[in-house]
Amino acid sequence: MGRMGLASSSASLRLLVVLLASLPSSLLLVRGDDPYRFYTWNITFGDIYPLGVKQQGILINGQFPGPQIDAVTNDNIIVNVFNNLPVPFLLSWQGVQQRRSSWQDGVYGTNCPIPPGGNFTYNMQFKDQIGSFYYFPSLAFHKAAGGYGGIRVLSRPRIPVPFDPPAGDFTILTGDWFKLNHTDLKGILDSGNDLPMPDGLLINGQGWNGNRFTVDQGKTYRFRVSNVGIATSVNIRIQGHSMLLVEVEGSHSMQTTYTSIDIHLGQSYSFLVTADQPPADYSIIVSTRFTTPVLTSSAILHYSNANGASTVPLPPAPTVEIDYSLNQARSIRWNLTASGPRPNPQGSYHYGLVNTTRTIRLANSRATINGKLRYAVNSVSFIPADTPLKVADFYNIQGVFTLGSMPDNPSGAGAYLQTSVMAANMREYVEVIFENAENFVQSWHIDGYAFWVVGMDGGQWTPASRQGYNLRDAIARYTLQVYPQSWTAIYMPLDNVGMWNVRSESWARQYLGQQFYLRVYSPANSWRDENPIPKNALLCGRASGRRTRPL
Repeated sequence: MGRMGLASSSASLRLLVVLLASLPSSLLLVRGDDPYRFYTWNITFGDIYPLGVKQQGILINGQFPGPQIDAVTNDNIIVNVFNNLPVPFLLSWQGVQQRRSSWQDGVYGTNCPIPPGGNFTYNMQFKDQIGSFYYFPSLAFHKAAGGYGGIRVLSRPRIPVPFDPPAGDFTILTGDWFKLNHTDLKGILDSGNDLPMPDGLLINGQGWNGNRFTVDQGKTYRFRVSNVGIATSVNIRIQGHSMLLVEVEGSHSMQTTYTSIDIHLGQSYSFLVTADQPPADYSIIVSTRFTTPVLTSSAILHYSNANGASTVPLPPAPTVEIDYSLNQARSIRWNLTASGPRPNPQGSYHYGLVNTTRTIRLANSRATINGKLRYAVNSVSFIPADTPLKVADFYNIQGVFTLGSMPDNPSGAGAYLQTSVMAANMREYVEVIFENAENFVQSWHIDGYAFWVVGMDGGQWTPASRQGYNLRDAIARYTLQVYPQSWTAIYMPLDNVGMWNVRSESWARQYLGQQFYLRVYSPANSWRDENPIPKNALLCGRASGRRTRPL
């Protein structure tokens, strides 16, 4: 090669180095051929009338509910959020594990809020996940104003799915709703009082018969149902039709037929429905569980060749007894032979053969502190810090939180206020027992993780309770329920470094302190274990004015 060729090659190499140095780190972290999907969302307030009363709702691109995210395992999801509200705003992603990147989790413990008129771009990968999820606004009491939407993650084309492709794939976002604006609800809680009973139930943002799902006779359809409410469990059933459960929060389940399914706060299920009845319009009924009075709403399952409403009797609501719901929950099992996000069978993860390294007991409680209603975990009622905990941890800002301020066991002491953080180490394998001595169903979610629900029962948990654990085919999921005067146990491998929110899905309880953060730490301080702080990370509080990282 002549000198001109060598000089040209050298110049090209230098240009390539400069170009690579200028690329965002998210592109330098090579993710193979996994596709990118881009979204631009404008967040605004707008008038909505879900129960016939004008309210201030949170709209995304003018929609309530917001746009659905459709993706495939390992897709990279880029969501550029413009906050056109007059208040700070964040979105969180229920069930999306944010592998190695709690920076994208979208709760105040990890992210500085997007200021009014500002924007932030979430850069996520749906790494090794399939199934049904949703997103929601996480700050203040915004969740009571809408701003939520569905997330559907399909298997990669060559990964077998344990049922034939359905003729259609429907999303149902259902949950309780208040006629009071979110600011009024927040004001009630701030004054030290509890919320009233919800006013109704919504299905995809609409009230009674506001939605129609059209099907062709003889075909089978998938319904993904999430409880996006803030106060109550719900039950779903379909007039004249059974429901074949196939997926629970990212896990293929054993295919069991139900006439109705309980869905607790924050939970998601997928079931198949075959249009095998005479052509007609049938009711999809959703009602609250364990409430007085029982609230009910409905949508229409419309056969494309129907010419009237069905005369089949409407399915009755389940009994009010807890045992019905408890036994149904125990009947939901993991499909051991089905592939998950990867081709290997779900049952190849022998979670029950691994010895746990730590036991954590978490007891919820209701308390009065400084004359106001609060809720607590192990007597600690969480209060937000002036700086997001993950940001303070990264910059080693002292005095924001104290590791170990969330104890591993209930003490029975009086409740107190604190920014509670539990310390944990990467690769611990923990047993967590959620204990509920109250008379209401509790629903818990852990960001960043899925876990196996190995046991649940009434009464007080003791070490002898382990004899009844399901160590073979317990379902893996991200949200669990704990029945009144009962306990629920999970096994969870701590394989995702970060600062992760552990919270009640009852939004009043979460807002008034029934939450904490789990800090999963790796001393390696390696990008292998955790992504670096994003260059576009918003900084606030005591981190204001700092730099994220150099190019």
